[in-house]
Amino acid sequence: MAGDWNDLTRMTGGSRFVVERVRMVETGIAIEGSFELPPLARLPAEDQVFLVAFLRSRGNMREMERIFGISYPTVKNRLHGIVGRLGSEDGGRDVGRDDPLSRLERGEISFDEALEEISGN
Repeated sequence: MAGDWNDLTRMTGGSRFVVERVRMVETGIAIEGSFELPPLARLPAEDQVFLVAFLRSRGNMREMERIFGISYPTVKNRLHGIVGRLGSEDGGRDVGRDDPLSRLERGEISFDEALEEISGN
């Protein structure tokens, strides 16, 4: 199944696309309409993998350094790049001191609070 997703991502070349039919394998029930993918699903596969690792490490930057063999600033820059690719609802404001990831990094909020703010709940 993951191969299918990677194939679809390669095939679309990062272009936006709309899903028009969804079928649940177990029940065979199909839903037709026009469904835009959620923002996280629109990210390139590499960014999705990076975010999954970030979540599994519970936002531990040192663990991210270890997993990917990259420096702390590189981890931070990758996360900021991903946030930029996700877009923002605030008109493109630069990610700054008050964004959830920065506050999480400084220990001002918990991982769960940051995740809640990022997801908009």
